[in-house]
Amino acid sequence: QVQLVESGGGSVQAGGSLRISCAASGRTFSSYNMGWFRQAPGKEREFVAIITWSGNTYYADSVKGRFTISRENAKNTVYLQMNSLKPEDTAVYYCSGARAFGSWYEEQHRYDVWGQGTQATVSS
Repeated sequence: QVQLVESGGGSVQAGGSLRISCAASGRTFSSYNMGWFRQAPGKEREFVAIITWSGNTYYADSVKGRFTISRENAKNTVYLQMNSLKPEDTAVYYCSGARAFGSWYEEQHRYDVWGQGTQATVSS
């Protein structure tokens, strides 16, 4: 079973950038489809992006063109580069992993493993 630990969150002004990372333990990381979700105060957790085991990427419309998900299997790490940040991007960002992939990739209950989350705060 893969275990996930996020890092790299912080505070930035609107228009700025942050890169958050998710380090995975376990030898099967490269076979996992890795996603990022976020939860803003008072809101439900929502899908942000996913990168499949083969490198295909999918994004929520709200972040498309601003965020980039990538993975480095040699380091068992997945990244989320966040550019042109807006105050509405303020949230706790969670890394997640799914052994399977399908059209359901935005559904959080389909994911098998989760990290503890990292806070990203964007001020206006």
